[in-house]
Amino acid sequence: MAEINVTLKDGSVKEFPSGVSLLEIAKSLSNKLGKQALLAVVDGINRDLSGTLDTDAKVEFVVPETNEGVHAIRHTAAHIMAQAIQHLFPDVKFAIGPAIANGFYYDLDSGHIFTPDDLRDIEKEMNRIIKQNVSLVRSEIPRSEALAMFKAKDEKYKVELINDLPEDAIISTYTQGDFTDLCAGPHCPSTGRVKAFKLQSIAGAYWRGNEKNKMLQRIYGTAFATKEDLDNYLHMLEEAALRDHRKLGKELDIFAIMDEGPGFPFFLPNGIIIRNQLIDYWRQVHRRYDYQEITTPMILSRNLWERSGHWDHYRENMYFTQIDEVDYAIKPMNCPGGMLVYRLHPHSYRELPIRIGELGLVHRHELSGALHGLFRVRCFIQDDAHIFMMPSQIKDEIQNVIRLFDEIYATFGLKYTAELSTRPENSMGDVETWEIATSALQTAMEDFGLSYVINEGDGAFYGPKIDFHLTDSIGRTWQCGTIQLDMLLPEKFDLSYVGEDGIKHRPVMIHRVVYGSIERFIGILIEHYAGAFPAWLAPCQVRILTITDKHVAYAKELVDKMFNLRIRVHLDDRNEKLGYKIREAQVKKIPYTLVIGDKEIEKGTVNVRCRGKGDIVSMGQDELIALLQKEIADKK
Repeated sequence: MAEINVTLKDGSVKEFPSGVSLLEIAKSLSNKLGKQALLAVVDGINRDLSGTLDTDAKVEFVVPETNEGVHAIRHTAAHIMAQAIQHLFPDVKFAIGPAIANGFYYDLDSGHIFTPDDLRDIEKEMNRIIKQNVSLVRSEIPRSEALAMFKAKDEKYKVELINDLPEDAIISTYTQGDFTDLCAGPHCPSTGRVKAFKLQSIAGAYWRGNEKNKMLQRIYGTAFATKEDLDNYLHMLEEAALRDHRKLGKELDIFAIMDEGPGFPFFLPNGIIIRNQLIDYWRQVHRRYDYQEITTPMILSRNLWERSGHWDHYRENMYFTQIDEVDYAIKPMNCPGGMLVYRLHPHSYRELPIRIGELGLVHRHELSGALHGLFRVRCFIQDDAHIFMMPSQIKDEIQNVIRLFDEIYATFGLKYTAELSTRPENSMGDVETWEIATSALQTAMEDFGLSYVINEGDGAFYGPKIDFHLTDSIGRTWQCGTIQLDMLLPEKFDLSYVGEDGIKHRPVMIHRVVYGSIERFIGILIEHYAGAFPAWLAPCQVRILTITDKHVAYAKELVDKMFNLRIRVHLDDRNEKLGYKIREAQVKKIPYTLVIGDKEIEKGTVNVRCRGKGDIVSMGQDELIALLQKEIADKK
């Protein structure tokens, strides 16, 4: 029998007989790997372990603790769920059932309306199938045979999917016991490899995402490599539900979304305080980093957006109007206005880099189904900045922006990871310019020591970008900051500077946002802090409670003193029980609650309750004020 060479992950090469299965290779390396491996990566392509090798190849094995391993577990769990549903509800017609970012789902056509009780029954049947450890067997058959098979099963959605494929296509299916599904795979070797799963919810979904098609029922679930990972994830979801910014935003009077303006948030007095504090902090930091602030009009003419490329590449997300029978657009981005500001005056190389910041209100059309609190809105303040520089300054400027981001995110206790997004399909400009820009971003990050992953094809249409993904207090990630390197818009707007040689040159430009959207950033912070903002951000920093009316005069003197020192203080002198007023201050998540009674007036002190600490401390007014001022100034 002919021999083949298999190159393993560590670079070693082993000989195997031609036709050897990938599972046999895994077992030959170690019994543990044979039991744990879920898939094999053969020359960069994921394959089932039942697959065989006839030629030399590079082979790596995928184990449960990896991202690819978890994806395989979830994909297989979707098939197990479908099989369980087939056992319990034989009349169901199956649509699609993929693995997704945090789990899996299956779309179903059924006269039965699924309920949470059904999910418990389906889970029970899934556990029975998993315990049986049924093998998943891949078959590859001609299109005509696949059509006949699924027509005989009256699976009209599968038939439609097959009909969309070329007539000479070879169709792959997976069979586990009495259930066969149309699927490209790959899958775990058997159902027993799914160790920890949970069915979560039921929703509606149009077939193929088209509202003209039938509404199907979608059952969501999730699965992990271990029960511990699953339990941690479910705990995070419970914690996230308690932190939901829409719920807390209403309870804490921060913002409202009204029927009269879907996707257009109303900020209430408490929300305006938070927003203004974020803006003030943004301005403080940007002054230190030598940015100049501008503001540009919200409505600009159509020809500007045609020149910038937004008219061709972003029009479906824009709003339009006419003035004097001329087409105008409401800006979805601040960039073109920044170009016009730079172009107002001639520039010398001695001026560069020029850093221009703008807190600009932008409007973008989002589908109503995509709107979500402050996370997805139709208007928001984008904290843009545009940096114009010479090519020789690219690395230093990108690293300078990274330092600024690092400082701001640390203030909120947010850690981050970086992602480099490369040229998309709808890009402007030539490939060579894109490669130069992408290489410049990579060099700047690597020299800075910033680790990153590459996100192929997700750059802006005018240039590659670095996206910063923030990790909050319960481990969720949010994409906020972006650094985009642009060599194309300066060309389109004919921007220039006079170099040391006395000749005009084209500047390079960086687009960057640190908050991203201030509205979205506020939503993230509400959930990050669970509504308990640090004192410098809290709408009310101090609430003073009086026990009886005779304590009001002393309390008012303290209120005036704090107010004059720009401490946000509120007096609660209502004729209510003290315990009730304390509980209300706790519900409103006030950082400091002060109680004024006879003893405090006699000694000239205050009784201080610190949020979340439970201890009660008596201290002098000036001592407390000094403590507050330091905490606010330090932004702890």
